[in-house]
Amino acid sequence: MDTPATDDQGQNNRRGSATGILEPDPGMPASTWRLRSDAWEYLRFAMKRIALGNEDKEALAADSELQRSLRALETVEMYWAGFGQRYVASIREMLEQGDYHMALDRIGKVVNRLRGDTVPDTSRDDFADDPENSDLPIDTDPRPRFEVLIVDESTQADRDGLRAEGLRLRSSADDFIYEYVIVPSADDAVAAVLTNPNILACVVRPGFSERTRQPLSRDLKNSIRMARDLVSPESASARTPLASIQRVLRLADTLAELRPEMDLYLMAGAHIEGLSGALTHRFRRVFRREDKLELHLTLLRRVSHLYDTPFFSAVQEHARRPVGVFHALPIARGGSVVGSKWIKDLVDFYGLNLLLAETSATSGGLDSLLAPVRTLKKAQELAARAYGAKHTFFVTNGTSTANKIVHQALLSPNDVVLVDRNCHKSHHHAVVLTGARPAYLEAYPRNEFAFYGAVPLSRIKQLLLDYRAAGRLDEVQLVTLTNCTFDGIVYDPERVMAECLAIKPDLVFLWDEAWFAFATFHPVTRRRTAMWAASHLKEKLGTRAHQIAYREQQKRLYDDQGNPAPDEVWLEERLIPAPDAKIRVYATQSTHKTLTALRQGSMIHVHDDEWVREAEEPFHEAYMTHTSTSPNYQILTSLDIGRRQVELEGYELVQRQLDLATSLSQAIARHPLLRRSFRVLTAHDLVPSENREVGRPMPLRDGLASMWKAWTTDEFVVDPSRITIEISRTGVDGDTFKHDLLMDRYGIQVNKTSRNTVLFMTNIGTSRSAIAYLVEVLVKLAQRFEDENSQLDPELAAKVDDTPMPPLPDFSSFAPGYATDEELPDGDMRAAFFKGQRRKSVEHVAHEELRERVTNGEKPVSAGFVTPYPPGFPVLVPGQVISPDVLDFMAVLDTREIHGYDPRKGYRVLRDS
Repeated sequence: MDTPATDDQGQNNRRGSATGILEPDPGMPASTWRLRSDAWEYLRFAMKRIALGNEDKEALAADSELQRSLRALETVEMYWAGFGQRYVASIREMLEQGDYHMALDRIGKVVNRLRGDTVPDTSRDDFADDPENSDLPIDTDPRPRFEVLIVDESTQADRDGLRAEGLRLRSSADDFIYEYVIVPSADDAVAAVLTNPNILACVVRPGFSERTRQPLSRDLKNSIRMARDLVSPESASARTPLASIQRVLRLADTLAELRPEMDLYLMAGAHIEGLSGALTHRFRRVFRREDKLELHLTLLRRVSHLYDTPFFSAVQEHARRPVGVFHALPIARGGSVVGSKWIKDLVDFYGLNLLLAETSATSGGLDSLLAPVRTLKKAQELAARAYGAKHTFFVTNGTSTANKIVHQALLSPNDVVLVDRNCHKSHHHAVVLTGARPAYLEAYPRNEFAFYGAVPLSRIKQLLLDYRAAGRLDEVQLVTLTNCTFDGIVYDPERVMAECLAIKPDLVFLWDEAWFAFATFHPVTRRRTAMWAASHLKEKLGTRAHQIAYREQQKRLYDDQGNPAPDEVWLEERLIPAPDAKIRVYATQSTHKTLTALRQGSMIHVHDDEWVREAEEPFHEAYMTHTSTSPNYQILTSLDIGRRQVELEGYELVQRQLDLATSLSQAIARHPLLRRSFRVLTAHDLVPSENREVGRPMPLRDGLASMWKAWTTDEFVVDPSRITIEISRTGVDGDTFKHDLLMDRYGIQVNKTSRNTVLFMTNIGTSRSAIAYLVEVLVKLAQRFEDENSQLDPELAAKVDDTPMPPLPDFSSFAPGYATDEELPDGDMRAAFFKGQRRKSVEHVAHEELRERVTNGEKPVSAGFVTPYPPGFPVLVPGQVISPDVLDFMAVLDTREIHGYDPRKGYRVLRDS
């Protein structure tokens, strides 16, 4: 007998919904995609017991879990194509009439479809004359399919006619097929785009109602309310005075905020010529109701644009062409491999296509990365569209290089850059290359877990105010921050940029989003990406409401003589930038880390008001400096096709990723054995209380609306796709737990540990099976730790190593000679770096000797970077005074890898001049 497909949390996963179709089981929500599939799986399991078993069939049919699954599907199937509410109703009717075998057959058709198995023999066409069966699964057509949302108050006959018309319009020449999801109200339209990631287009008919009649949960109702609140009534009324059009525009704006990749169309009756001009702001096209063929062709054409991968297609075409190679690369076309006696296994392992696609040519349909004019140029333009950027550039040697390109493009020698000290080392090296002077920003520490959080906005504002007071604000050119951090701390970029621009309206921002590429493709996480924030802030600056608020605040920030108010006032106010402030924002992204791309595949996204006047030429020079003339075409094609994936199914993949991460955290928190050995760190552990407003420790556990609220209001939030567990009670350190236990014994890869934590990162490739395996391994390890402790003396077993970790060291200061100003933190790190490259200027000093020197009042100066992994950022940089705090921290590190420090020789220290 089949058993229902569940993960380690069992049936609880079917009872809740992060998008809230049902009232959630406390602490155990699941996204609608999983609620739906689990409900169908359970129905099949239960119906098999009824139809094929010998137990009391009527009692089994009344099973509360079976009835709960039916009730869930009676609601949720409205928002999905393929089956529909009548299909679920017919199953309930069969169940009540005792026709269990027919019900089992119908449920099996659905389960096979959801599993991706062969769709049942019966197609909807076979039942075209039977209205009761009009919602049967459609054909076995293998072409990619998507779903189209129709928003209209309609009769069942109208809906049946619309679906039948859609089937008649299909052609064997079409590359794609689609199905309709038809809902009657604006509420239902919002619910559909939140719950169904397969919807790629929406057709609005003005006859829709406002409110739903569906029995939705509190969470989904709150999510709908929050989504509709994203759009102010003024945004629609500013475009048209007609109330009937305003309600259509408000719905369109709401849907576009939630799913910008989704195309919107309007199907109206009379006077569409007059409507078109008022509606072009949001709708791609306006159709009359009889223009069904035009709508059909438009839907297919638009999806073909999303599907288009110009560079990948060009490389495929190149691989298929017969070519004579009189160019570089002996390996091209497999020339040096296919005929070899000794390295044919390269072809066996990677396949011949890899070699056929390898080339140094930039012609014949291909393109040059350094000066793209054809397929690569178009691929980058499509990526800019997908990520909401004005310009996007592909990088084939990682975000380390992307960071250096942006720094070099924006900074000149002696410019001041405010930079998060615990950012990636590439930023520190970029400062050396440019000759800019870093003023390091200190993030709040989490000493008990041996890692840093993020930089509070109050510290950034205070430092800008300090530069203003010293008359040096004009020197500050760039603010560089990491969003999100390695440990998952996420900024509010719009708020940070707005308040900083209120102090210096021409600041430029670089957001290192190496670990946050996925965030663009979910309606909640998108709001904390640099490109969304730049676009939204730019739009806000142009509104009348913003102009009024700015003028009112200026009266509080300046007196009648134009003198600024005390710093305390500026720090307490939520600052409003001038309407003419320049939005200059750059984001670097390790696409390969969180989305589909080959290793080192990265992107630079740009939203810069001064691009043409100030930045374009310096950027291209910097891009030329750091980009190879022989880029890897396979990396470029993976960036191209990865863009296609996230535009067509990114929302589904990211929502599933977040949901599985929540399952993992809940499995650890609820399992009686696991919670004795491990503790999941929450926002309460990772974010200080003064930097958050929403009190819930893990908002997504409570549903999408709770997460939405936290990500709207809190200064810092925690990326729910990352689960950090504290392992102090296991008796092993993080490095041992990672290498000796997880990796070597069980083949589980993790990226980061600290002294007492391990970070588990989910991604769009994470599966339910992978989560189940990890939970299984953690259970085995927890049992092992308990067994080992049981063999110890009871008093020893009860003790937990609570030896405090020394506080994470703050940046001390630049030494005299490298410090620019005694009152401000910036310094000439470049001069110290190059002095440290000269052997005669450097001495090696052992740890204990250096500690003695410091104790005696000396201030030794670091000759280079010292970067332990973990925590993975430089604790010393060139020109920095080596402080007692740094030495205390280094003394207790048990990490295996420290760059820039040789324990046999000691620290590299600059000699006195």
